[in-house]
Amino acid sequence: MTKEHQAVAVRRGSIGAKRNPASQQAILEAAEAILREDGLSGFSIEAVARRARAGKPTVYRWWPSRAALLLDVYQGFKNERQFPDTGNFEDDLRAFLTNQLIGFWSAGICGMVFRSVIAEAQSDPGAAEALFAYERGRRKFAEVLVDRAKARGEIDPNADSAVIIELLAGFAWHRLLTGRIEGSDADVDKVVATIVAATKKNPGV
Repeated sequence: MTKEHQAVAVRRGSIGAKRNPASQQAILEAAEAILREDGLSGFSIEAVARRARAGKPTVYRWWPSRAALLLDVYQGFKNERQFPDTGNFEDDLRAFLTNQLIGFWSAGICGMVFRSVIAEAQSDPGAAEALFAYERGRRKFAEVLVDRAKARGEIDPNADSAVIIELLAGFAWHRLLTGRIEGSDADVDKVVATIVAATKKNPGV
């Protein structure tokens, strides 16, 4: 824990249902620190509340499940990565897979955290709801890659942006959940080439 974190990590109350920014930051920093130091086995709402010096009811009020808090920490990691805008559809897709998904998951604890959330979502309705909400927002954001390609005239304007992004995410999720993230570079190129070929504005030209 940094000195700055120590300074702000005093027990705080919440202001109704509205998050106190200082408390929120302290909790997220505590959650990240526990993940890095103890991994998933040491991660719990109780451990995070204790480390952040926040009341456990406060943490549960803002993050109703362990998975919801994990997703917020995960989102913080992801926000540190620039979203691709190469000016070219093929390169954008490749960068999306390697920078936002497969390459992102292979770095540090990110893949482990996301795989854990997916696993919890299979048996915990709250975790499933949190994962669905997160993924729905991320996919909508990623659809911009396809919409930009349509605007540039690179691909068929009738191409389904949502389906294209779901195909890419589905490939990446399958690799993550089956432990085959490493060594995916050649297959990334194949997946991208397949989508580019299927969405060409003038197929066969």
